Amino acid sequence: MSSDAYVFTSESVTAGHPDKVADAISDAVLDAYLDQDPRSRVACETLVATGMAVIAGEITSKAMVNVADVARAAIREIGYDEPGLGFDAASCAVLVAINRQSPDISQGVTPGEGLFKEQGAGDQGMMFGYACDETRELMPMPIMYAHRLTRALARARRTRRIPFLRPDGKSQVSVVYEKGRPARVETVVVSTQHAPDVSHRKLREAIIDGIIKREIPARYLSAKTNFLINPTGRFVVGGPHGDSGLTGRKIIADTYGGMGRHGGGAFSGKDPSKVDRSAAYQARHIAKNIVAAKLASRCEVQLAYAVFALKPAAIVEELNLLRPIYHNTSAYGHFGRTRELDVFTWEKTDKVEQLKGSL
Repeated sequence: MSSDAYVFTSESVTAGHPDKVADAISDAVLDAYLDQDPRSRVACETLVATGMAVIAGEITSKAMVNVADVARAAIREIGYDEPGLGFDAASCAVLVAINRQSPDISQGVTPGEGLFKEQGAGDQGMMFGYACDETRELMPMPIMYAHRLTRALARARRTRRIPFLRPDGKSQVSVVYEKGRPARVETVVVSTQHAPDVSHRKLREAIIDGIIKREIPARYLSAKTNFLINPTGRFVVGGPHGDSGLTGRKIIADTYGGMGRHGGGAFSGKDPSKVDRSAAYQARHIAKNIVAAKLASRCEVQLAYAVFALKPAAIVEELNLLRPIYHNTSAYGHFGRTRELDVFTWEKTDKVEQLKGSL
């Protein structure tokens, strides 16, 4: 490796990872409220463990939602739908402890209340956005390839192309950078839950040939690329049965894989009046448009006012965030999802010409 080279690693996890199960439940609850009442105020946190899900938080809404039913549907959709997995949508206990939003927070995010007439942010905080030209999604290569692998694991399980896979899994991709540009993939780690009767050799072959080599372009792989498949050996007990999960514990996998800064606030379970979520989306929107306009090869944004509207009400309106879209965001990252622009509106490159004209 040359003296100017370095290695950068990012991680992704499947929707069946316990922390992502918690994120999915929180976002499914949010969507259920927004579907009935787009002005719902939702801050929903979830804990999952063996045989149980605990859902807590503050919600103010006109909607009537059976939170337990929503949680079970989210768990079932992920794939925890049989008792043999140790966590089952039909039989797990669902405990709900939800109160109304604090009136002190409410006055800050409700137009006409509080010190200012327009909708406020509700809390202070820092939000960052990032984009670069390393991939077609204008995302860092390590996190995009890590997401590709975990999504492929989920597809192979759902379609039964690899029938012995189970819902929990994770990936790590280590990319060698030379002169600041990605040159090759040095190491790929995939750990996936599996049926107890499959051999490690069979699992390894299926993951390398059926997942990794399908998802990572051959030009970045070589005979020197290290493939580590279930390096601890056996991964039968997984999901919430194997480890507890909490909403908001995968914020680096949700964003840029550590390549860009993170303000610290989690996304899942929060309605768009919370700038932890909506302002981070707008910051990504800004950074992506700057790179798409070829004004920079990489861009990190800490919010400022120019072409883009940054007050909370304007962000919500511009990105059309008062819709039940959030369950789709709870796994495989919130950024770089260019095939679903009707949901991931912050991925649109709709300001490119305006930015070019401002030069």
